[in-house]
Amino acid sequence: MKTRSLLPLAALWLAASAAQALPSGAAATAASKAVRGCHLPGVTDTLRCVTIDVPVDHAKPGGDKLKIHVTIAPAHRQGTRGDPLFVLAGGPGEAGSDVAPLLSTAFNRVRATRDIVFIDQRGTGRSGKLDCKSKPEHERMTEDQLEAELRSCIAATKAPFAAYTTDAAARDIEAVRTALGYGTVNVFGGSYGTRLGQAYARLYPQSVRSLVLDGVAAPDQVIPAGAKDGQAALDKLFAQCAKDAGCNKTYPNLRAEYEGLVAKLEAAPLKLNLPDPRTAQPVEITMTASRFLGTVHGILYSPADARRLPFLVHSAAQGRWQPFIARQNLSGDFGGEGHIATLLHFAVVCAEDVPRMTPELLAADKGKLTKTLADKIPALCKALNVPAVPYKEPARIAAPALLLSGALDPVTPPHRAETAAKYMSRAQHVVVDNVGHGVSQLGCAPRLLRAFLDKPQDKLDAACLKEIPPPTFQLGSFGPQP
Repeated sequence: MKTRSLLPLAALWLAASAAQALPSGAAATAASKAVRGCHLPGVTDTLRCVTIDVPVDHAKPGGDKLKIHVTIAPAHRQGTRGDPLFVLAGGPGEAGSDVAPLLSTAFNRVRATRDIVFIDQRGTGRSGKLDCKSKPEHERMTEDQLEAELRSCIAATKAPFAAYTTDAAARDIEAVRTALGYGTVNVFGGSYGTRLGQAYARLYPQSVRSLVLDGVAAPDQVIPAGAKDGQAALDKLFAQCAKDAGCNKTYPNLRAEYEGLVAKLEAAPLKLNLPDPRTAQPVEITMTASRFLGTVHGILYSPADARRLPFLVHSAAQGRWQPFIARQNLSGDFGGEGHIATLLHFAVVCAEDVPRMTPELLAADKGKLTKTLADKIPALCKALNVPAVPYKEPARIAAPALLLSGALDPVTPPHRAETAAKYMSRAQHVVVDNVGHGVSQLGCAPRLLRAFLDKPQDKLDAACLKEIPPPTFQLGSFGPQP
């Protein structure tokens, strides 16, 4: 993503209005930080962008600096609320600017009275993205070739990977708050952003007015060890198909077909000759167990997507792999600029998660969906050579917190939020039946976010979220049932 340049006259006007849009007392600070008008993909409004210098090592404030990119969507009603909503994206590796389109969905109601502040975590988006160049030919490479490419990319990167921890990112958030002149702030975190949000609230309790955590990571959660949670979500999908008259009639042997495909691919990779879903040109594709399982795991994040999985599995079991390959390509599309910062992801996970991947934990993590990653990542971490971040017993969070969970979530299911809530003094946990990974955009959730932020000490009536219906199953090539 690149900020579009503005016409000179428009740029002068935006510079003036940007200073006016910041909280009282912050205009002088912001002016020195060169606030500018900017545009982000998926957002029609002109936003405010600023780059803030932070130390590479917060223990050495006079040392080398990193530039943190911040995007501000000013409140529609000026002067009504002084406590903004800071948005922390997922991954690790997703940037705040990547999720700016949430302004028109999840944050539409909140923005009426509050600034929405998107922070590109160090090493993501426009904050010095740590990534490897994506190439079209990667889709045709074997796992060994892809791993060799990744190792080469790691070796060629000069960034100090040890500086890209959750703790350092949390300290960056405080630097942003101070530089922009805000008082206490509300924090929204999604997925990994919930881990970062909790870390910030523990480091700077005096700076946090409230927390909204969507798809909650527990403090003790080890990201690569997600096979058990993923398998639970897959089992729920199989059970739902069996209970649905249309799905059960169309796919009566769904689980057996799925397990047959996994067994076949585990025995040997499958060479597929078929038209490329993008170009229609004949191409040879190698389908492996890890690619198949990884695609299935990604599909489970969204119930609407998951309800297509029976069709994809059945088609593949019948030898028609084109629909599955097309879906696989969608999840790994090399054309998009907002993809995850791969090296930042590994820097965080290798320092904070892999050291806690004990044999006991892996033995208890029953399932196959994430096993390939869990098996391979320790060796990759040796190439990054980052020191382990010791696990600490979490301090208690005093700020009011709203925890949102989808009952069908394959990566941060409700039991993860329940564990996180044990370390919070004032947590409300809402579980939504027909939802997967991410609640805030759906149904009445945007209105509830506004209600909670206005009065975070009050009990929230979230009964309206029960009205979100389950998606229909896809029973043929023409898409889901009406």
